[in-house]
Amino acid sequence: MRRLRNVKIVATLGPASSDYATIRALFEAGADVFRLNMSHGSQADQRARRDIIRQIEADTGRPIAILADLQGPKLRVGVFANGAVDLEEGNPFRFDLDPAEGDGHRVSLPHPEIFAALTPGARLLVNDGKIRLRVNACGPDFADCTVTTGGTISNRKGVNVPDVVLPVAALSEKDRSDLEFACEMGVDWLALSFVQRPEDVIEARALARGRAAILSKIEKPSAVAAFTEILAVSDGIMVARGDLGVELPVHSVPPIQKRLVRACRTVAKPVIVATQMLESMIESPMPTRAEVSDVATAIYEGADAVMLSAESAAGRYPVEAVATMNAVAISVESDPTYREVIEASRKADRRTVADAIVAAAREIAETTDIKAICCYTQSGKTVALVARERPRVPIVALSPVPATLGVLCLTWGVHTVRCDKVERFKMAVVNAARAARDFGFADETGKIVVIAGVPFNVQGTTNILRVAPCDERLIFSADPE
Repeated sequence: MRRLRNVKIVATLGPASSDYATIRALFEAGADVFRLNMSHGSQADQRARRDIIRQIEADTGRPIAILADLQGPKLRVGVFANGAVDLEEGNPFRFDLDPAEGDGHRVSLPHPEIFAALTPGARLLVNDGKIRLRVNACGPDFADCTVTTGGTISNRKGVNVPDVVLPVAALSEKDRSDLEFACEMGVDWLALSFVQRPEDVIEARALARGRAAILSKIEKPSAVAAFTEILAVSDGIMVARGDLGVELPVHSVPPIQKRLVRACRTVAKPVIVATQMLESMIESPMPTRAEVSDVATAIYEGADAVMLSAESAAGRYPVEAVATMNAVAISVESDPTYREVIEASRKADRRTVADAIVAAAREIAETTDIKAICCYTQSGKTVALVARERPRVPIVALSPVPATLGVLCLTWGVHTVRCDKVERFKMAVVNAARAARDFGFADETGKIVVIAGVPFNVQGTTNILRVAPCDERLIFSADPE
């Protein structure tokens, strides 16, 4: 099965999508990557979903990526004597380390690391920012605040602290356990929550030990401020607009999204745009017009992937949500304006032989009758560089390394094929021609561009570009040895 679009679709699995039939239906509707949200469900639940995905992968013969999304540390208030209290704008309220039940004047905030970082003037946001307070005075075990936006605060509601970098590790003990579990069961990507600094990513990478690619979720102002450094040590990025919209003014999120997507494209690293893309489809079989425009905007920006969260995990219409996203993607990519926008925003810092080869491949493909660009790859880096060019023809990635193919399922425009190791360039060309024909991109009369490196099976050796026929007889006659 080949997709009729370039942007990839990430679908989160959950209670509404945990059996073989539903997950298979999500795949057939357009899902390329399945997200396991480690915040919900047990490890046994996630392993069962993983087993189903791998079974579908075997049944369809098409690589499918699995992304395990780590929960990250959760900062929450304590409990109230009456379960909840109403806070009114302008009233004082205290957070402290006292475990006693809270009332209308105070509540426990059992996180000394928050008090260690607070300064007067900082904001505390409760329950996804619905309640807002400003710090007047603080110490190692308290913060006296004024309510700036009132509302009902209840037991164990989450707390955001947008104005300071918290001395909190991105990986909690639960996350460390989940990370090892996810790597052990063979996921392709690890999504890291609560990233504040590049050191958070470096720590996760050390624990993963090369068993999965690391995707950093940008959901905090400190991550936006340090984005260049975080991007440099990450394999991919998720623009997690939900928490960004809580900790930053909502009107600042769209320009941040555009900036982050463009930065990822420049360095050839995949980027997912996520959160509330088709939120109304949790309850409705039809999205709103604004949601459709939101998905389309991310695609016009050149994002590698768009993501469904609760829509596919817990909604009433999970398959319809994926089908809708697929239809929007096909419609956008069929629009002549899409190519104009994508090509006008193409930007690359080309410094290497591989950079030059992939740029030449795109130029050849777009000025002659080339049916596909085929890359024989070990690590997937060359394929990512080809995808950065956003060519007008399909990209076929051939690799003997299953983990490489799994990671590439998230990359724009890439169709993955597992092949045997080859020792000669001729066989790489033969495999590429077969793949192009199998996908339906070309017949025996067509031509493809093949990119590879000699010596074979060594990372970082991209040094060959050939325009080749898809007729194997012509390939062998041109190079009989």
